Amino acid sequence: MLTMKTTDYIKMELEMCKTWVMGLASDMADAPLTFPTPNGGNHPMWVMGHMAYSESNLLHTFILNDENPLADWKNLFGQQGSQPTDDATAYPPYDEVIAKLESVRAETLAYLDSITDEDLNKSSHAPEEYKAFFGTIGQVFAMMSIHLSFHGGQVADARRAAKKEVLMA
Repeated sequence: MLTMKTTDYIKMELEMCKTWVMGLASDMADAPLTFPTPNGGNHPMWVMGHMAYSESNLLHTFILNDENPLADWKNLFGQQGSQPTDDATAYPPYDEVIAKLESVRAETLAYLDSITDEDLNKSSHAPEEYKAFFGTIGQVFAMMSIHLSFHGGQVADARRAAKKEVLMA
């Protein structure tokens, strides 16, 4: 009988979430700045950039105790201080943002391949005020998939606002 390791489950979950969101976001290249509601919200460009920035930050800062290589994206896509805008000149090209998310995810999966299930219980390097949700390496990975799924709903709403066909991505 095969037994699934926790790290394998995490990889599967991360990839399932990414596949779903990428399916929704892939045909928004012609309308990446479409707000999901008449009152604004997080459009696909911001969501995909935010996902790349955030996952890179979680991996590098909270897990590896290193600098986020996407630190220069903080004002565009960070949790605090960034605001989605419909000014296309404010953002890198959409395909570059998508490629960066794919690259960050590959880094995340490579790191998961390098650790054991026991490593998931090790303390993270998250700031003290975030320890309740990001206190262990395992918790950081759990939040990665939850975070991507949460924002995927915003991409789905932006698709509807752009009058795109409903997808079961």
